[in-house]
Amino acid sequence: MPHDIVVWVGIDWATEEHQVCGVDGQSKTLFEWKVKHTGDAIETFVERLLEHVGGAAERIAVAIETPRGSIVEALIERGIAAFSINPKQLDRFRDRHTMGGAKSDRLDAFVLADSLRTDLRLYRRIELGDPMLVELREMVRAREAMVADGVALGSRLREQIHRYYPQFLKLGSVYEDGWLWALLELAPTPARAARLTRAKVAHLLRQHRVRRLTAEEVLAVLRETPLVVAPGVVEAASAHVRLLLPLLRLHRAQVADCEEHIEQLMKRVGRSPDTATPAPVDADGESSGPARQHRDADILLSVPGLGVLTSATMLAEASTALRDRDYQMLRAQTGVAPISAQTGKQRKPTVSMRRACNLRLRNAVYHWARVSTQCDEVARAHYARLRQVGHSHGRALRGVTDRLLSMLVSMLKSGTLYDPTRRTLPVTA
Repeated sequence: MPHDIVVWVGIDWATEEHQVCGVDGQSKTLFEWKVKHTGDAIETFVERLLEHVGGAAERIAVAIETPRGSIVEALIERGIAAFSINPKQLDRFRDRHTMGGAKSDRLDAFVLADSLRTDLRLYRRIELGDPMLVELREMVRAREAMVADGVALGSRLREQIHRYYPQFLKLGSVYEDGWLWALLELAPTPARAARLTRAKVAHLLRQHRVRRLTAEEVLAVLRETPLVVAPGVVEAASAHVRLLLPLLRLHRAQVADCEEHIEQLMKRVGRSPDTATPAPVDADGESSGPARQHRDADILLSVPGLGVLTSATMLAEASTALRDRDYQMLRAQTGVAPISAQTGKQRKPTVSMRRACNLRLRNAVYHWARVSTQCDEVARAHYARLRQVGHSHGRALRGVTDRLLSMLVSMLKSGTLYDPTRRTLPVTA
């Protein structure tokens, strides 16, 4: 492919206007354009790019930091190869051209084009994903953002309650316990709690199926001696609380709706009509294409500890590594593969945790390993052995994850669902 390319293009992506630079095989600048972020401007840009090589899309290679967006999709749909790179790597390439720390859109576009020409192997080719996986990825990320919003709302609620009503927080978590929100509506202040009847509290507990507390215990907590606060504080804070409660209920309904959407998408991916059609076979005799990737959803869901949400995150965020059955890429993306460093005076290399990884995948495999140690005998035994030799909880879970990823890749290569009879307990010395 590099021998066919005659124009190397770098795009410094921006919100409103993109800077474009094209160079030839000798790093000579051929053109510098500005492309507005509109449909017409992007279409015109692609046409001008193809005209520059007589319509031969295979003779153009484009580099960009952001591996998604309308400009990337427009290029790929016209057959132009697009490549992405980590911004940190681009910073290092920029040092080739200027050591003084200069930075501009024109310089970044040129550096992208020139480094693609010289170091194509360090770039990752961008591919348009399966539409269902694109939707799944968006829903997984939307849920993550909504969960963060829920934590922020819960923190605001807790802060207001703590101002004038701290004993209320002893009853449970105002972040998650919906019955506490209903109780706040019945007794938003210590004065209202003093007039609250046992019958109303008992009815609320039955309605929300709360059995760990009795009505008497709830009333005893609410009627503890209240804080002495300045005049108006109770009224102001309780008014703020009343504003937050509908937001929390709406947020909970939206998260539930998003999770249901993710579950339905996973069912659609796993039972896609494409699975009825045999997938094409590559040179190694392995199937590839949509049927193979949709089959991956069923395999992921069959593994103990991989629930719907964790499986969806794995399938959405590591789709390329799962498709290629690349164990080493999975280890790097999930942060399981350690980082080693060695200098001339230090004979034994130091090994540390990998922090440059996909944080969504790291969180997903953390919960996968944590749940596996609770429900899977083999994972639990391996975790216990790592703890016995002195490893921390986090390091032991990464060791469990490493074994689980190896098992998952083997299952994907063979196309088989999880079979507990094929696993054995680790041999102890």
